[in-house]
Amino acid sequence: MFNKILIANRGEIAVRVIRTCRALRIPTVAVYSDADRTSLHVLLADEAVRIGPPAASESYLRIDRILDAAARTGAAAVHPGYGFLSENAAFARACRDAGVVFIGPPPEAMDAMGSKTAARARMQQAGVPVVPGTTEPLRDPQEALAVAEGIGYPVMLKAAAGGGGKGMRLIAEPADLPSALEQAQSEALRAFGDDAVYLEKAIVQPRHVEVQILADQHGACIHLGERECSIQRRHQKVIEETPSPLVDGHDDIRERLTAAAVDAAQAVGYTNAGTVEMLMDRDRNFYFLEMNTRLQVEHPVTELVTGVDLVREQIAVAAGEPLRYRQEDIRPRGWAMECRIYAEDPEQGFLPSPGKLQSYRLAEGPGVRVDSGAYEGWEVPMEYDPLLAKLSSWGPTRAEAVERLRAAVDECRVSGVKTTLPLFREVLRDASFQRGEIDTGWLARFDPAVEPPDPASDAAALAAGALAGANGARPLPAPQQTSPTVWRDRARRQSHRML
Repeated sequence: MFNKILIANRGEIAVRVIRTCRALRIPTVAVYSDADRTSLHVLLADEAVRIGPPAASESYLRIDRILDAAARTGAAAVHPGYGFLSENAAFARACRDAGVVFIGPPPEAMDAMGSKTAARARMQQAGVPVVPGTTEPLRDPQEALAVAEGIGYPVMLKAAAGGGGKGMRLIAEPADLPSALEQAQSEALRAFGDDAVYLEKAIVQPRHVEVQILADQHGACIHLGERECSIQRRHQKVIEETPSPLVDGHDDIRERLTAAAVDAAQAVGYTNAGTVEMLMDRDRNFYFLEMNTRLQVEHPVTELVTGVDLVREQIAVAAGEPLRYRQEDIRPRGWAMECRIYAEDPEQGFLPSPGKLQSYRLAEGPGVRVDSGAYEGWEVPMEYDPLLAKLSSWGPTRAEAVERLRAAVDECRVSGVKTTLPLFREVLRDASFQRGEIDTGWLARFDPAVEPPDPASDAAALAAGALAGANGARPLPAPQQTSPTVWRDRARRQSHRML
C-alpha cells in the first residue's frame, strides 16, 4: 500500500476515499479552494493544503498545484475521485512523470476511451456491439445527411471529446440536421475545446445499462455485475440501481453483456476500476456507449450487493497488487438503489440552490447507506456541482429496496436550501417506476420541468414514437403519476413541513 494518499477532489467522493483510507490506516491529504476551506473533506483529512481561489480552473483543475501539494506533503499516490481531473490523461501522465502513483487507469487507456469516435472503432475491432453510425468526426452537413439517410432517422449527434449531454442533439428529420450539426459543434468547442462531432442511430426509448469492471496489472479482469441508470435528467443520472430490471432474470443476456464489458476493457489495456456503459433497447439488444475511466458516482449500489469496497480495490491495484477476487467469487446478493440529493430548486427548473444548511439530517437504519460531503451549518458553495449526498438502500428484492429508499427519503430533513428530495418522494411512489418500466426519457415524461424546452428534442421524441408504432412495437406504458402541477403543490407543502 501507500504511505500517504492525496485526494484531488472535494465533496462526498473525497470523504468516501478518506474513509476507506482510514480503514486501511493510510494517512490522507485533502486539497481545497477558498470556497471549501470549511468543507467536510478538509475537516476529516489528516492534512489539508490550499490550492487556490474558488474557480475550479484555478484550484481543482490546476495539475501543477495538486502535484506541488503532493510533493510538499510527501504523498505517494493521488486519488482523483470523479469529475475534475479524474479522466484527464495529461494529469495521469504528469503524476507518473512526478513519481506519484495515479490511482486509476494508465493514460494510454484513458486516451483510447477518451475520444468517443476512436473508442467506437476499437470496440468494433474487439467485437463489442456498437450503435450504427460514424467512427470518424463528421466533416460537413452533406456527409452527415448521407450517413443519416443510410441508417435512418431519428439520429443522434454527439461530441467526440466529451459527455454529460454537451454537444448532443437528437434529430428527427433531414431538414433539422445541418443547423443541429452547427449547434452541436459550437457547443462541443465551448465545453471541450474540440468541435469534433459524430453521428449514430438514436435508439428508441433506450435503457442505460452499465457494467462495473476491475482489472489489475497482472492481466486479470473481472466484472461486478450491471447497473441500471435510466432515470436521468438532462443526460445526467439521478437514480441508479443494481441489478437492472430489464436484465434481471435473463442470465444469457447478462452473460453476454458482462463479457462484452470485460472484452472492452481488455481491448485497451485497462487497469483499475472502470465502467463500460451500454444502451439497451426494449428487445434487450445492447450497444457500447462509452467507458468511464474512473470510479462512478453510483458505485455504492455495486458495493452493497457484492460486499466489495471498490475504493480499497482501486488502491490495491494501483499499488501493484493482484486482484483479491476471481470472477466466481463475485456473487451479487439482493437489490440496491441510490438517489442523488442535490441542492437544487425543482420549482425553478432545478437551478442550483446555494446557501447555509440550517438543518441537515439524513436517514439511518437497516439497509440504508449515506455518502455525504455536507453537514448542518455548512455553506453550500455556488461554484461547484451542488451534490450534497447520495442516499442508497439495499433489500432482498427490488420491491423491498424501493420501499426502504422511499422510507429513507421521507425521513430526511434538510432546510436552508432547496433539494431534490420532493421529486424522489413522488418518483419512488410511482407505479410504473415500481414496476421497472423506465427508460432514459422517463423522468422528463414524469415531470417536464426536469428538461428545458427543446423543439428539436420534442420533434425527435415524436419521431421516435412514430417509429415505434410503425415497427409494431408496443411503447412503454405511460407513467401512472400525479400531474406536474399537483406535484409542485405537494412539493411546496413538504418543503414547509421540513422547515
